Amino acid sequence: MSVFNQPRKRVIQLIFLGMVSLIVVRLFFLQVVETKYSKLADANAHLRKVIYPSRGIIYDRNGRSVMRNEALYDLMVTPRNVKNIDTAYLCEVLSITHEEFIKRINAARMKEGPVRPSVFASLLTPEVYGKLQESMYMFQPGFELVLRPVRNYTYSAGAHILGYISEISPSMLADSSGRYSAYQQGDFIGRTGLENTYENILMGQRGIQYLVKDNLNRPQGPLENGEFDTAAVAGKNLRLALDIDLQVLGEAMMQGKVGSIVAIDPSTGGILAMVSGPTFDPNLLSGSYRSQNYNKLYLDTTKPFFNRAVQAAYPPGSTFKPITGLVALDEGVITPDFGFPCHGGYGLCGRFIRCTHSNPGHAANMRVALANSCNSYFMHLYRLSVDNRKWGGVVNGQVQWTNYLNLMGLGRRLGIDIPGEVRGVVPDTARMNYVYRGSWNSCSEVYVGMGQGQLILTPLQMANAMCIIANRGYYYIPHFVEGIDNDNSDILRKYKQKVSVAEHISDEAFSSVILGMEDVVSKGTARGAQIEGVAVCGKTGTAENKARIDGKVVQLKDHSLFVGFAPRDNPKIAIAVIVENAGFGATYAVPIASILMEKYLTDTISAKRMPIVQRMMETVTMSTEMRARSKIDSLNNMFASSIEREALLRRILSK
Repeated sequence: MSVFNQPRKRVIQLIFLGMVSLIVVRLFFLQVVETKYSKLADANAHLRKVIYPSRGIIYDRNGRSVMRNEALYDLMVTPRNVKNIDTAYLCEVLSITHEEFIKRINAARMKEGPVRPSVFASLLTPEVYGKLQESMYMFQPGFELVLRPVRNYTYSAGAHILGYISEISPSMLADSSGRYSAYQQGDFIGRTGLENTYENILMGQRGIQYLVKDNLNRPQGPLENGEFDTAAVAGKNLRLALDIDLQVLGEAMMQGKVGSIVAIDPSTGGILAMVSGPTFDPNLLSGSYRSQNYNKLYLDTTKPFFNRAVQAAYPPGSTFKPITGLVALDEGVITPDFGFPCHGGYGLCGRFIRCTHSNPGHAANMRVALANSCNSYFMHLYRLSVDNRKWGGVVNGQVQWTNYLNLMGLGRRLGIDIPGEVRGVVPDTARMNYVYRGSWNSCSEVYVGMGQGQLILTPLQMANAMCIIANRGYYYIPHFVEGIDNDNSDILRKYKQKVSVAEHISDEAFSSVILGMEDVVSKGTARGAQIEGVAVCGKTGTAENKARIDGKVVQLKDHSLFVGFAPRDNPKIAIAVIVENAGFGATYAVPIASILMEKYLTDTISAKRMPIVQRMMETVTMSTEMRARSKIDSLNNMFASSIEREALLRRILSK
């Protein structure tokens, strides 16, 4: 039998015939039945316009919008389509030279190629937009105006929290990881703060509109009644724990100062306020002058972009003593009744380390030692903790002590929902071996028991430590966002989970620490933190501040610190305040913290304390040289005049 008559040949023929039939049918459908592609291919008659969505709005805990969207326009260019236009008039409207025009056309061609639209002039002022809108037909089809929602910050506050948006960079678009695959040239993206962390939530989804053009390239209406358009989808809204009144008041009191304020609701971990001083008006980084304002802020001597609440770390000083006490209690090396015979210093490490107290009984137990802030008592507690026999040596003891602090969120990132958080430093065994070349004992870093030495913490960590004490042994990861509108994902679940620490401490032991902190406020160094009718617990600190200048370690003016919470029972606010180079904690940190706690707890400030508020707002602790070289005040007044700021503060203070 001939091979050509075998069944296999017929099968192959049938397969090829079937494939050809499918191709013919599909081509007939596309070319005769379906008209969509033929219509969209007619580029000379149709205009493809990108519709940018509104970004999600951000609201504070009371439902007040802390930012809103404002409509501006970008002028887009498609280089290949720029033909026979009035270049001179366009340059006149945009206030650019012909050389700059050529430069921008070439830059657009390099970025997106000759046939794809690119931003030629971004975020046009209303005046420029008005002139262009009247005569756009003169510059088409090469140019088009595209609506661009931008941010407007109604309270001119919270720059470090909210963050800013800007056009996505070519390097991001070229990222091979695919992280930015949903973006294209000209899109805006969150760069810092909540705008960055929740970019996927806030950004929304672009839409496309196809318009019919006449013979003069003027848009005449939608193509096929919008049949081929896709609607833009607005971003989702964020609901914050932030109290915007508290934020504005905190920023006002930190004006002219370098430092930070962090206030947290201990029952949820929601951040009520976060201030980094000096700060800036977030409106400076929105709109037509964003680029030039960014450069001025970046070069300013006060480093306004530096979020000191999460990126700066300080010796906590005496504010750390309650933590030293908790670790010792949890390890079981002491009881609340443990006392230490301090006679004006600590002399059990081969040298006498002086402190400020020598009166008998000032360190008779945990509560009294906290109230008197006895350095010797807490240095000794540190030694007892790391020399605890059950650990089998000081090395293992230091490991356990470090683990305790890490569990409390110290010496590691807590996981707050804005970028840039640093770890701080807790002296672990690796650091001890490096500093002391492998030879050390519990006396080597005895100062950490009183919050000095190789121990530095962020203000966020200090405030969170107060949440642990206020809650008697647990905390929630500090966060800003409490809810997202129309979102059923688990993105916020980790912020709702309780983190338990210090599980071996009895209520009696916790009470000794809490009552000692209450004594600090009622009759100790933090009497200025008292609030009528409210039991306030706190601890002041005056942290030594050294810097290396010209190769030498120089002693600078101390930092002023205060940490605390209120009320004592069922606490609603925990706070940490640090004012750099401001001296004793009671001078600035205490009154600032007290005013904010009173405002939050009572929604008002008593008349007799208004002079304190005024003094905090007017006092400058920043060095004269730094303030003279800074332009931050003049920049901030570009959008909110001093009169407007005073009116806002009067409204907040008059409640």
